[in-house]
Amino acid sequence: MSAKQTLIFSDLDGTLLDHYSYQSTAAQPTLKQLHDAKIPVILNTSKTLAELNIIRAELELETPFIIENGAAIYIPINTFKTQPEDTEVFGNYWLKSFCSPRQHWLDLLSQQCEQFQPYYQGFSTLSSAELCQVTGLDLAQAERAKQRQYGEPVQWLGDEPTKKLFIEHLVELGASVVQGGRFMHIGGYCDKGQALIWLTEQYREHFANNSVYTIALGDGENDIPMLEAADIAVQIRSPVHDFPPLYQQYKTSQTERYGPEGWADAIQQLLTNQFDSHLIQPNLV
Repeated sequence: MSAKQTLIFSDLDGTLLDHYSYQSTAAQPTLKQLHDAKIPVILNTSKTLAELNIIRAELELETPFIIENGAAIYIPINTFKTQPEDTEVFGNYWLKSFCSPRQHWLDLLSQQCEQFQPYYQGFSTLSSAELCQVTGLDLAQAERAKQRQYGEPVQWLGDEPTKKLFIEHLVELGASVVQGGRFMHIGGYCDKGQALIWLTEQYREHFANNSVYTIALGDGENDIPMLEAADIAVQIRSPVHDFPPLYQQYKTSQTERYGPEGWADAIQQLLTNQFDSHLIQPNLV
């Protein structure tokens, strides 16, 4: 029975962070346990680089991370022995981008979606104070959330039939529309699953270990590609919506508790089946 290098990919809002308080207190002991076991926790979120810089420091994570629903991966330099192909140096990171920058999508919304503008508000049109009211973030957090590089989140204000027409129009214009916990994310055709697959392949290549095993945890519709791409999917119970359906994942569990409590429960259940203190065996999960 060969051991496998395990990677854990995790959503943030409503998963590792509480939906209402944005706290991760209940997951902290488990995060430390994973760090001590040298099992990387890779954040895979709709959040921005500016937000992740703060959150990763708070969580004491030094691993690669994925921003804006799979739009880009930031890999701390020297994570691997050599710089991965098709990446660029961005500060202290190797950066892999998957889609067009934000301005492309802002231009599309302003120039080709005029008929829908009364029915939504985007991050770019909201002040930081207004974003605080919508999200419950504090002012500093809202300012970081507005620093998007690849897409535009919008809050829908209209009815469902008009929303359906809006999405169809955007898709015809070449945009991808992903429904998150609070916002629709408008951008290029990228997703959390594509980013998981690409980064997992880098671990395989650079650690000369073809037996890389992935676990993904998430609660929302935008997590579906990540959950379906992983070897094991954990759906975190949400206080505001049902579990979204998965169609291409057969090893799935669903938590009883919400957010970081459910996250910790699921990881602990997986860790109880580990072969040794460092590696999880898939056939024991």
